[in-house]
Amino acid sequence: MNQTQMNEKAEYVHSVFESIADEYDKMNNVISFGSHVAWRNYTMKQMNIQPGQKALDVACGTADWSIALAQAVGKDGSVIGLDFSQNMLDVGAYKVSQKGVGHIVDLVNGDAMKLPYEDNTFDFATIGFALRNVPDIQIVLNEMARVVKPGGKVVSLEVSKPPFIPYRKLFYFYFYNILPLVAKWTVNKYEQYAWLPKSLTNFPDSRELARMFQEAGLDPVQVKLFMGGVSALHIGIKP
Repeated sequence: MNQTQMNEKAEYVHSVFESIADEYDKMNNVISFGSHVAWRNYTMKQMNIQPGQKALDVACGTADWSIALAQAVGKDGSVIGLDFSQNMLDVGAYKVSQKGVGHIVDLVNGDAMKLPYEDNTFDFATIGFALRNVPDIQIVLNEMARVVKPGGKVVSLEVSKPPFIPYRKLFYFYFYNILPLVAKWTVNKYEQYAWLPKSLTNFPDSRELARMFQEAGLDPVQVKLFMGGVSALHIGIKP
């Protein structure tokens, strides 16, 4: 993908997320049949977060994961939720204050491709259901690896491609044909949710993504598939 295509993708994705911010949480539940919370809870256990640690939640959206991270690091820790959609951050800010973690979470409008932080700053860098929407996956993983400390973890939870081909075809049918219709009925947004499945088409499968984690200098990389591979967790450790 050349620079112009990357810019066009970034602009388009930005407009999509600005326009779906208010319905984003509701649709996440619909898309994952409510499973995304369980997947995140499992991920948090694997991360083994300690009180007082620092986390960066990249492309944090409406800040659900940022809030969960804040509850794990506690009052002596800190969490930055970074996103390029101000509308998403505004929804997130309301939720952060509702949950009483405003003193732990700082929400920042920023670019996942160029994280505005020093090397070796965070214990964790997470990205949830957003890696397939970035202009360049490898650049984002490189940036996340750069800002975590040695021994720190880069964590991605993302929609994936089931390895079992008949199941993959069935999943694709749901994702491409049924999901946009569900979005139309649920939140009256067809166009935006017809685009989201397409973002999976060129996205690497779980094996290829693990290789990209290694390319970013992360080793070892732990991979866990959920529901037969419709979703995948990757955890890479910075040596």
